[in-house]
Amino acid sequence: MITAVELGLLYALMALGVYLTFRILEFADLTVDGGFTTGAAVAGVSIVNGVDPLVASGAAFVAGLGAGTITGLLHTKANIDGLLAGILTQIALYSINLRIMGKPNISLLREDTLFSGLRASGHLGGSSYVGIGILSLVALAFLALIIWFLHTDLGLAMRATGDNSEMIRSFGVSTDAQKILGLALSNGLVALSGSLVAQYQGFADSTMGIGMIVAGLASVIIGQAIFGRLTVFRAAFAVVVGSVLYRVVIFLALKAGLNPNDTKIISAVLVVLALVLPQMGFFKRIPARFRPRNGAQTAATGGTVDDPVAPSESDAEPAAAPKEQ
Repeated sequence: MITAVELGLLYALMALGVYLTFRILEFADLTVDGGFTTGAAVAGVSIVNGVDPLVASGAAFVAGLGAGTITGLLHTKANIDGLLAGILTQIALYSINLRIMGKPNISLLREDTLFSGLRASGHLGGSSYVGIGILSLVALAFLALIIWFLHTDLGLAMRATGDNSEMIRSFGVSTDAQKILGLALSNGLVALSGSLVAQYQGFADSTMGIGMIVAGLASVIIGQAIFGRLTVFRAAFAVVVGSVLYRVVIFLALKAGLNPNDTKIISAVLVVLALVLPQMGFFKRIPARFRPRNGAQTAATGGTVDDPVAPSESDAEPAAAPKEQ
């Protein structure tokens, strides 16, 4: 169970990246599967060649920025559909990742990584909760950075781009630049998560990113189905909690005797349940407990503060209202 929680906290960075594109930009980015492996590959090769693990993790983040930028350019400058742009980048990254590693996998078991000290002292992956505490601080630090960024002028422009691109474009904001920036930051976080997971597990593999987009979506949807997404803080915090819950559920499913090969099926089922259950009876009332009293009018209209304003409601409510406070 402790290992599942620790992995959930590491994967939380990837889930936050998915949150930026899926919720903030309303962009279904499939670059995630390739970008996650890119981060692991860059960090793995760098560490094996004697690079400091912290520098290697930073290089993985930069590589992710590049992958996201390519997807953004394909979508905004080449006028390629966003879904297809992500698929094209993801496919290209598979070959690039093999080129980076030079072989299907790289072992880091005998190398110094960011977690070597914790593992040697028995505080990681065992009966100690010290590892969970440290990784929680790391996840909360990135959570705070994301929340801070989304409340800056640049972050507000990005949120407005996802809400109503035509409206924010009329104020002179380049929506293309906002999309490229959002995709770059998202995949940077995804690649950083991949580098940390590779160092935690002790290897980088060319197939370790398969299904990451589903895991990321599951984390976002599960967390926000429980906590709601009325504000940026609540929505982003829900993503981190959702990532941990997702890994714990996977762990419990395997503990119950399910075949490890069924983890992708479990992931798909979790996403379906997280999407369907909130629409049903008792579960539909759970997020309402987290809503402030002044959110009653928004709930009555069938939306939340961070939902895009529908064209039919544009006369009733200001179109420029922020989607989350």
